[in-house]
Amino acid sequence: MKFWLCASLLLAAAGARIPPSGAAQTATRHTNETLLAGLRPGRDTFLVAEKRFKSKILPEETNSGSKEWRDDCSGRSIRLEVDAKSVIQSITLTTLGTQEGKCSDRRPDFLDPRFWLTGLGLRMGDSQDRVVGLYGEPNSSGPASKNGQELELLYYQFDWAGSDVPQVMEVLCARDTGRVVEITLAFPSL
Repeated sequence: MKFWLCASLLLAAAGARIPPSGAAQTATRHTNETLLAGLRPGRDTFLVAEKRFKSKILPEETNSGSKEWRDDCSGRSIRLEVDAKSVIQSITLTTLGTQEGKCSDRRPDFLDPRFWLTGLGLRMGDSQDRVVGLYGEPNSSGPASKNGQELELLYYQFDWAGSDVPQVMEVLCARDTGRVVEITLAFPSL
């Protein structure tokens, strides 16, 4: 009888998970991002973006390290920072542009919703809770403002993932709605 009692206690103990010391602390979630708007900062060149978003609607800026496709009607834009070799260093998707009232019936190609997301599926208009659900708690956060709007900045550093991937992601959420209004992904940093 003692044998069965001891065996039963051993099996019960094996089935119960006893957390190791310190496991009560919240686990840090490490999820990095490498893709925004179908582009990979630090890897893709401006030529890739030009093919995807059509160069005919790209305003000409001579000797500029930044390129931007924008819809003056909606205030949405995709902005790229490129280095001397035309490698994309940062990508910003935003809905915070000024609306100039220059509207046409035809919607610009770059506004296609399939381009307006991260590699993990974060989209413009998603909730701040979804951001934290996908990427974990930000390295820092706090109030911000842009174009007169009160925002919440969520700042993620990915230096733990290695130097060959984007190192920083900033997500701006509207304070009144908690919805994503701007995402920037940068290689190597902002």
